[in-house]
Amino acid sequence: MTVVTLGVHIVDVLARPVESIPDGQDTHLLEQIRITAAGAAAGTAVDLAGLGVPVASMGAVGDDELGDFLVMIMERRGVDVTGIVRKAGEQTAASILPIRPDGGRPSFHVPGANLSLSPADLDRGRLLGAEVVHLGGMDVTWGLYDPGFFALLDEAREAGVIVTMDLLSNMRDLMQGARSFLPHIDYLLPNEEQALMMSGAAEVEEAALTLLGEGPRAVLVTLGGEGSLIATASGITRVPALDVPVVDTTGCGDAYCAGFIAGLVDGRDVVGAAGLGTAVAARVAGGLGSDAGLDGVRELRAGERAGEPVRD
Repeated sequence: MTVVTLGVHIVDVLARPVESIPDGQDTHLLEQIRITAAGAAAGTAVDLAGLGVPVASMGAVGDDELGDFLVMIMERRGVDVTGIVRKAGEQTAASILPIRPDGGRPSFHVPGANLSLSPADLDRGRLLGAEVVHLGGMDVTWGLYDPGFFALLDEAREAGVIVTMDLLSNMRDLMQGARSFLPHIDYLLPNEEQALMMSGAAEVEEAALTLLGEGPRAVLVTLGGEGSLIATASGITRVPALDVPVVDTTGCGDAYCAGFIAGLVDGRDVVGAAGLGTAVAARVAGGLGSDAGLDGVRELRAGERAGEPVRD
């Protein structure tokens, strides 16, 4: 496999547009309800497959119907799911997301089997043989806070594997825990809130530079409608967002990661890879769910590789 995504796997149930929760037993009619494979590992894997990048995913789900669905839909999308373990007696992680008319996404969440993922569940050989390993949601996969796993990441990097990392939560204590991964990765891709919490900085440029000083080659901070900020040893670069109508922001960070990773696989530099990430995220923002808007992204990547400007 060219890419292995490792970490959080979630089933999302999304509904839009939701302006309020009905009182009592009242019913509100909606335009759309979807169920998708999501999470910082699963969502990124589905997007990578949509981009035409060979991808396998590793993580933990329950031995329940939600787990059956998650594995089935990822496989249908083209992801190698043989590295996903089934945890007896545990629930598959799931979220209910009532999407607001402006695309905002409050959520109700069950962490489920993600919390029990451990180094013993991982295929060492597949990790060492990947071109890129993407760590998705290390802030909530506490079983991987293990010196042996850090040593495996170091061994992989010494063998030429690129290690990227995204986060899942917005909880300050978890951000500080995830900071322990920074000496063992190449690229960190948090959102602005996560970067500020993780670094303790007062503003985003300071946050990115602080985190850069702890090990990664680059820190890419997503800024929603403001695009993204990239910190490298050469300084700060900003990549603007594309101006598109927003339906739902669910999975935009995962899409950015997928586009960025695809750019690295194609040999693009950090800023060029971030440009592709921006374009894929814009596609996903235009529909409901983390796998929305993927039709045409393979052609988008091909055009980008050919030197054509990224359009949406």
